[in-house]
Amino acid sequence: MKIIFSLLALLWLGYACSTPQDTADLIIKNAAIWTANPEQPNATAMAIRDGKILAIGEDVDEYQGADTEVIDAEGHFITPGFIDTHVHFITGGQNLSSVQLRDAATKEEFINRIADFAKTQEPGTWIIGGDWDHKLWGGDLPQKEWIDSVTQQNPIMLNRLDGHMALVNSLALKELAIDTSTEIADGEIFKNDAGELIGILKEDAYYVQFAKLPDYSASQNDVFAKTAMTYVASHGVTSVHDMNGFGDQAVFERLNERGELITRIYSNTPLPNWPALKAKIDSLGRGDEWLSIGGLKGFVDGSLGSHTAAFFEGYTDVPSEKGYFVNTREELYDWISGADKAGLQVMVHAIGDSANNELLNIYEQVASENGPRDRRFRIEHAQHLLASDIPRFAELGVLPIMQPYHAIDDGRWAEEVIGAERIKTTYAFKSLLDADARLALGSDWFVAPPIPLLGIYAAVTRRTLDGNYPDGWVPEQKLTVEDALIGYTITGAYASYEEDIKGSLEPGKLADFVILDKNLLEIKPEAIKDAKVLATYVGGKKVYEFK
Repeated sequence: MKIIFSLLALLWLGYACSTPQDTADLIIKNAAIWTANPEQPNATAMAIRDGKILAIGEDVDEYQGADTEVIDAEGHFITPGFIDTHVHFITGGQNLSSVQLRDAATKEEFINRIADFAKTQEPGTWIIGGDWDHKLWGGDLPQKEWIDSVTQQNPIMLNRLDGHMALVNSLALKELAIDTSTEIADGEIFKNDAGELIGILKEDAYYVQFAKLPDYSASQNDVFAKTAMTYVASHGVTSVHDMNGFGDQAVFERLNERGELITRIYSNTPLPNWPALKAKIDSLGRGDEWLSIGGLKGFVDGSLGSHTAAFFEGYTDVPSEKGYFVNTREELYDWISGADKAGLQVMVHAIGDSANNELLNIYEQVASENGPRDRRFRIEHAQHLLASDIPRFAELGVLPIMQPYHAIDDGRWAEEVIGAERIKTTYAFKSLLDADARLALGSDWFVAPPIPLLGIYAAVTRRTLDGNYPDGWVPEQKLTVEDALIGYTITGAYASYEEDIKGSLEPGKLADFVILDKNLLEIKPEAIKDAKVLATYVGGKKVYEFK
């Protein structure tokens, strides 16, 4: 009997040694996998278990069990899930449900789209969103008289695509109690030569009024968030860095508790609120793999299109204007220093060369005063830089968080606004990488489309939307495809302290990945924007499939 038991033990031991302890839930075979892992940049197969990568390489058959799902990728290209490092997520979901004005190319088309949408709305309902671009029809700002006759029953507040100004109709002005005597501390309420309101609110004049609009219900915000998640999943986005604060964070927390998130979210809050964020983290922690917190978003200046980006020299088209800081240096320093001492991550919007220079100065001062730590300061946009400031990003460990689509959008008209010399270091992707900065990429949705393939196309071609620069606008700043992929994956993960769990495809990391119909490393750069996302997986589960 002992001999029999011994033989059985030996047989079991032999079986255990020849069979892996873990069998995969999912195996992908026959793929062209770009991993974002320099130690193993390419693979053809991947095994996944419990939402994480079990193995990756050329042969993962040993992990196949009776219940393993096996997918033949048919040679298709696979990348880590795209990480969009700058979005206004729920606002994006809201705008998907509103009137679409981004590509309205004429005054007539602008008016007609608003008129048609207003007919579908209940009387009294506010109509917001829009994302209009007055540059498309020659540069004349829209006026309330354009739309008053077609929006008599609905107050309107439609933002320009950069989010720094908005058009309101006469009904909205009445409900907001704005007239020619209304005074504001910052921003501008536009008037015509006769002193009459034209319906344009700029910067704080817009933001303060927007804050007065009726709140959406919890269920409405849940729908907006789910709409946003479904939309970005269709474009291969598996993680986003959201900039909208505690209110939207509460929506994400509610969905996370119900297990309804399909997008991983790094949720950030306004910089002045750093004490409240610190208290929340001390009480509840920094979150989990689906929803994490710890970042703070601030502003130095405005935008190029609205002439509120802060420059050292005047705008070429209006030399008397240099833009301005929306917060003082003293305020920025106090907030950044306090947040940094609290161990929080600071990320601040800066567009003009003066804004970027001052922010780098503040970051340098705070780091020197507070001492060494892994702080990962970020500059959101970093659009227009002094040549002398470019090396400082790497020297100070500051991350430029940039949006390639803005380059092919603004490139249509930027030279008219800031001149031929300053555009040389505008959207200076290549110069920053050459100076050893860690460049992370994103969209700034709702301001620009949250479509990484379009962003990669923009980064590697720099072909403007009007087609006037077939060889690229400021072509010396083009990225390689691999540089752009890195910016949308592993560096994006680094920008939120999550490079150990995602951003590349390697054992132990989250199984977030995208299957594309074309190999981005092999096709012509101009064809990248036409590639299709065939499937998006988050935690090894399919959240989108092309049909």
